[in-house]
Amino acid sequence: MLSQDLTRYVDLHRSLGFRFRIQHSLLRNFVTFAEVHGDEFIRVDRVLDWAARAPSPPQRRNRLLTVRRFALALQAEDARHEAPAAGALGHGRFERRTPHIYRPGEVAALMQAAAQLQPADSIRPLTYATLFGLLAATGMRISEALALRLEDVTTDGLIIRQTKFQKSRLLPLHETTRRALDEYLSARMQLGTFDGALLVSVTGKAPSYNTVVAVFLRLARSIGLRGKPGRPGPRIHDLRHTFAVRSLEQCRHDRETVARHVVALSTYLGHAHVTDTYWYLHATPVLMGQIAEAGEALHRGYAS
Repeated sequence: MLSQDLTRYVDLHRSLGFRFRIQHSLLRNFVTFAEVHGDEFIRVDRVLDWAARAPSPPQRRNRLLTVRRFALALQAEDARHEAPAAGALGHGRFERRTPHIYRPGEVAALMQAAAQLQPADSIRPLTYATLFGLLAATGMRISEALALRLEDVTTDGLIIRQTKFQKSRLLPLHETTRRALDEYLSARMQLGTFDGALLVSVTGKAPSYNTVVAVFLRLARSIGLRGKPGRPGPRIHDLRHTFAVRSLEQCRHDRETVARHVVALSTYLGHAHVTDTYWYLHATPVLMGQIAEAGEALHRGYAS
């Protein structure tokens, strides 16, 4: 019963244009938990029990609110479904996590760890090393990388079709990135698969988002980037933040050049508005040094 309700609920949201990937994963987990206990309808006590098993307060609250929205939708059809109060686990406030800005050595270590994945004689190690390298070198979203097709690789760069805002864009590639991608393509084209995905695993198909995240977490812990499960640490998405920050560091730091650069960066990242790009820019020693130099130059100008 709940499984069928979930299918209808997910189909409705996806028909409206939502990816609904993370929400679907959470709700599927909850429905499995509830059905194991014999529930045919959503019960508040079951929701709270399941939500409380998350490792952190923000994750517990996210679980609660995700199921609450599901319960409210079902309750409109059948009053036997119970919807928990939004503040049942406390009233948290949304806080953006401070991203981890990767150092070049950390990205290299992550790619090297990926290259050691098993089976060693399969394309899997090369696929993950290439995936993490592409994310670091282009700042693309992981969903965009996993949706790439062979025909999206052109002489001018990568064509990103499956975007968050349904707007395709072209990503020119640095020559070193292009060489690494060509090496991957040489191995990829030897596979006897009818699937046209660019990045494939041992199944001959693109790995799922959840699988990639699980592999990333395991590799990040193995090289000391992250602590034990439940502890905060660098995320895959932080590679996108890192790309934005490092690109700004390399920009000539006069006001007009920076303004043009941020607009170009926003387009490259696929943001709908340039203001969205500002969330990706964070202070680093290099940027703070540039700001200090600009401030001193301004002060000297006034002093003279």
